[in-house]
Amino acid sequence: MSARGRLPLALTLGEPAGIGVDLTLGIWRRRHALNLPAFYLVGDPNFLERRARELNLDIPLSVVVPADASAAFERALPVVPLGLTVTAAPGKPDANSAPAAIASIRRAVADVMAGRAAAVVTNPVAKNVLYRSGFAEPGHTEFLARLVQEATGKPVKPVMMLWSAELAVVPVTIHLPLKDVVAILTTDLVAETGRIVARDLAARFGVARPRIAVAGLNPHAGEDGALGEEDRTIVAPAVARLQAEGIDAIGPLPADTMFHARARATYDVALCMYHDQALIPIKMLAFNHAVNVTLGLPFVRTSPDHGTAFDIAGTGRADPSSLVAALALAARLTASAAAFAHTD
Repeated sequence: MSARGRLPLALTLGEPAGIGVDLTLGIWRRRHALNLPAFYLVGDPNFLERRARELNLDIPLSVVVPADASAAFERALPVVPLGLTVTAAPGKPDANSAPAAIASIRRAVADVMAGRAAAVVTNPVAKNVLYRSGFAEPGHTEFLARLVQEATGKPVKPVMMLWSAELAVVPVTIHLPLKDVVAILTTDLVAETGRIVARDLAARFGVARPRIAVAGLNPHAGEDGALGEEDRTIVAPAVARLQAEGIDAIGPLPADTMFHARARATYDVALCMYHDQALIPIKMLAFNHAVNVTLGLPFVRTSPDHGTAFDIAGTGRADPSSLVAALALAARLTASAAAFAHTD
């Protein structure tokens, strides 16, 4: 294991009114049973103490700098202070919610870029709350890319992958209305996404020759143009380009036959053309334990694959499985120096 792999993970606060805080407190309490890697939470210690009391949890907190987080983790939940007061009640985001969530992400990214943390794990945010505050990015993934560009001066292409032991999927287009997908989808975009996926599966997941199954956009992958030209004119040329570069890609394949067990055994990741084409199958198969992984960044970022669940925040009923899986996967991906083999 590299020295960097032994660093703690930086866990963001997420939406303070959501379940991320509840889950973080609860899993730290069960850290030994869950075999958790060491992490610290970027947040407001007073707010965390208040939420722990509301949940009837006796959780000791330790205000630390990242360098001391791993040592503190055994005896207390390490907290790197935000320097902001967080006031949201469970299920009730307020004016401080968005600034706190954004500041927590910024600090976690700054720590991993500076070598103070091994990876970033993000608790869920509420996009509508962020948008009301003037947040300009479509979501977490795009904001992370902007932070990297601000830090390095180099643009990066972030790619969202949803990963589970049962299935890994990548949507080529993400947070778009369905009516806009065709206008955005290009051969270059499909090929570039496939290239990043192949590179990161090899470098970070240790898959020597990743097998990529590329879904068609239209029903039956367009039926040779009878059900739309896009698969013939956009997707197929992208697959051919990837193959010419030595990447093991096949497609375009009919999406309705790609996700049964026998089909899944033939590939390592499914490259899908739009959000729901990718997320419906993985949420059917691994709703409680799928992990959101951002590829294409110079560091590892994972996240639980669920939202803020305002309706159960503060009740202690939220399922921690996906957050536990996100922490475990981040630790796994940062355990090898190969996880940081590329920085472009």
